[in-house]
Amino acid sequence: MNSIYDNDKRKLLSALSHGSIFFSALILSAGLPLAIFLVSEDPIVKDNAREALNFHFNVWLYGIIFGVLTFFLIGIPLLAILFVVQIILPIWAIWQSLQVPSKVFQYPFIFRIL
Repeated sequence: MNSIYDNDKRKLLSALSHGSIFFSALILSAGLPLAIFLVSEDPIVKDNAREALNFHFNVWLYGIIFGVLTFFLIGIPLLAILFVVQIILPIWAIWQSLQVPSKVFQYPFIFRIL
């Protein structure tokens, strides 16, 4: 079933979905995987875009919670950890998407909303 989809296109769109977190504009950052999810017909690409959106939502949620916790000083190290995780996990996801394009990358420790 997977042989009918273009592997290079799958790699590109999956990597773009996961890498969109590095775009600073909020709309572009979440809009790119959303657009890929809505437009693509490839189930692997759709699942990777869904996973990237879930990661975006989790980062925003944790950022809000940890931002509130900065008033109690515990949020400062938590925000630093979140910043590092926000960089490392998408790079790992891009790498996995390029290495094994037939498999959906799943981020560890996130709530799957979509």
